[in-house]
Amino acid sequence: MLRAVREMIAAGSRSLLGLFAIALVTVSAIGIVVLTILVLTVEGLPPYMGMFPFLVLPGVFVGGLLLIAVAVVRSRRHVGESSVPLRLDHRRIVILLSLTGINLIVLAISSYHAVEYMESPQFCGRVCHTVMEPEYTAYQNSSHSRVACTECHIGPGASWFVKSKLSGLRQVAAVTFHSYPTPIPTPIENLRPARETCEKCHWPAKFHGDRIKVLRRYSEDEANTRQATVLLLKVGGGNPQSGFGTGIHWHTMSHVEFRASADRRMIHWISVQDSTGKVREYWRDGDEAHRDSILALPKRRMDCVDCHNRPTHEFELPSDALDAALEAGRIARDLPSIKREAMRLLQADYPNKKAALAGFEDSLRAFYGRSDPGLVTARAADITAAAAAFGAIYQRNVFPEMNVGWAAHPNMLGHQDDGGCFRCHDEGHRSSDGRTISQDCNTCHRVLAVEEKDPPVLQALYGP
Repeated sequence: MLRAVREMIAAGSRSLLGLFAIALVTVSAIGIVVLTILVLTVEGLPPYMGMFPFLVLPGVFVGGLLLIAVAVVRSRRHVGESSVPLRLDHRRIVILLSLTGINLIVLAISSYHAVEYMESPQFCGRVCHTVMEPEYTAYQNSSHSRVACTECHIGPGASWFVKSKLSGLRQVAAVTFHSYPTPIPTPIENLRPARETCEKCHWPAKFHGDRIKVLRRYSEDEANTRQATVLLLKVGGGNPQSGFGTGIHWHTMSHVEFRASADRRMIHWISVQDSTGKVREYWRDGDEAHRDSILALPKRRMDCVDCHNRPTHEFELPSDALDAALEAGRIARDLPSIKREAMRLLQADYPNKKAALAGFEDSLRAFYGRSDPGLVTARAADITAAAAAFGAIYQRNVFPEMNVGWAAHPNMLGHQDDGGCFRCHDEGHRSSDGRTISQDCNTCHRVLAVEEKDPPVLQALYGP
């Protein structure tokens, strides 16, 4: 047996090419085993580390095997044995089968982990660091941070897996040649329907009833006055047996189609089919004059992401982020005019992120030094903590390298920031029989309190 092994190795090592090929196979095989163990057992390794045992070295391994075959053929020709058939006695057959089996095991393990690695959030978000940094940062701070990217962007099934890999090749080319747009445009074209991804976990038929939502806001006055807006949201949902056609989630349970601008911030045409099958079309005021060009736009059936357009990659507005930090106590609420000063600092122009982060505390100290010098010393710890909170907010929302600023990715959920519900519910979309899509506030919620310091409804719910 050992003699046969030596003969086969000798056949491949009669040339520099063969020796090189054997070295490639040996080193890459050892590297695959060692690095796989490291990647699977050691935490905190760089995200690029997984590329070597799962993507790079398997390619080197296969290339080495092919080179060995080439070296053997060339060696036989050199010694005049090309016309003599290889002798395959039982020992050589056993060795060939054994080595083939080992190679297949190595490649199977590498292929499995390669697919697993390429579908991990670390690969999606950190390998192409500059391009995906904004989205990956938002993902890590979202309620879906434990859901793998592929669960939503690909979902189950071979066809979408293949589509994603083909799309990935185009993305690799764009990153390689730096031909990608900044910021990355949204919404994503040809995203898989939410009914096949989101609704695997979030089932609209089970959304029922009304829910209380409390919005805590802080004014930009000296006292940072705390106020509350209280809404009774008509979440709705359900099915024909339990109350179909109620609340906000009526939109996903009904058949609603629309044609819109590429960014979906302007809805031109809407079609609604009721439970009897009757269809009513609504045109945005003034758009029927461009009927042909609008009807040439792609028609889309409304689903979750048309309202929840940033379900995972949500970027905050500075006022909302500061309100949350004040409410959580990360910024001292009794620092005079801290909300107003924070808004000024966060929205100022900076040459880069490093300059912004370095300037927050100095600017804040300078502000209080002008208005109340004694406060700078007395509240030094609070000022430092506030500046750190500003930095955390800025770091997760502003990415100058990708041209991502405060308004780069608007959130369409609700109607406070950038249209949202009012893209359709504006009393400006009309049907042929004169009906409009209502803008009545009570359609989706009831307002129980608006910017009140101590709303009676909250006293009733939580006590004084």
